Amino acid sequence: MALWDRFKESASQMQTQLMAKKNDLKSGAFRDASMAMCALVAAADGTVDFSERQRVAQLISTNEVLQNFPAEDLHRRFEDNLDKLTADFAFGKVTVLQEIAKARKKPAEARAVVQIGIVIGGADGDFDKDEQAVVREACFALDLPPHEFDL
Repeated sequence: MALWDRFKESASQMQTQLMAKKNDLKSGAFRDASMAMCALVAAADGTVDFSERQRVAQLISTNEVLQNFPAEDLHRRFEDNLDKLTADFAFGKVTVLQEIAKARKKPAEARAVVQIGIVIGGADGDFDKDEQAVVREACFALDLPPHEFDL
């Protein structure tokens, strides 16, 4: 099986796992951490073009797990995190990783945040090295071993 096929299978499994936990993923920490993760993955290469912003915003609004929260609230949080990252990527990344770390106290939420990052990263058909690297950093912020997610 080709690497991309394995990744698509893994992303699909992660979305299924997220759906199974949907009712447990309602905290403010999960909401904030997942939007920070989405922004971090979108800006992983240091830039975010308009089409990438739109694509991730669309994924956020259609992801069933995130429908526990108002779409406009999620979109605002995503954009706020993106603004921090685009203003100064290095400093913004520290702030965004701190936001992600809020989910550390609940292991199920922490894993779900990482899974959302992987699903978002692979949505365009290419979970590239920059995206993998920031999701790996988020694993460390959440006290999760990256190898648990094949990172």
